[in-house]
Amino acid sequence: MNPNPTLFPCPLCGKPLDARATKKKKPYVICDPCGVQLFIRSKAGMRSFEQLVSAAEQRNVWKRLEDLQTRYQRKCPECGKSFWIVPDQIKTSWVDGSFEGYRCPERGCKGFVPWKTEKEKK
Repeated sequence: MNPNPTLFPCPLCGKPLDARATKKKKPYVICDPCGVQLFIRSKAGMRSFEQLVSAAEQRNVWKRLEDLQTRYQRKCPECGKSFWIVPDQIKTSWVDGSFEGYRCPERGCKGFVPWKTEKEKK
């Protein structure tokens, strides 16, 4: 692996992780908040990993991930958990069926994230 610090996105939360190397020079990443541990063990996997890491820098993947989070990740005002929006969480008005926002996916939470803030509605 490259001696310079390299970054790789967490497969669950997208947070940039430092790619480290084991004693045997095999790459791995650990995301403490998610608990994900990703170890690359084969030579073919290590080559693919290196290509992904270098492509991330060249293709500005970090800016793209940031843009995706801005567009598609919301935080529940009730429970405070972040979640990615998906079609089955859509909340519509019972009056006219218009789109209102997204329901929190957390079990037992009644939280709702409106599509537009009060400022945007005015």
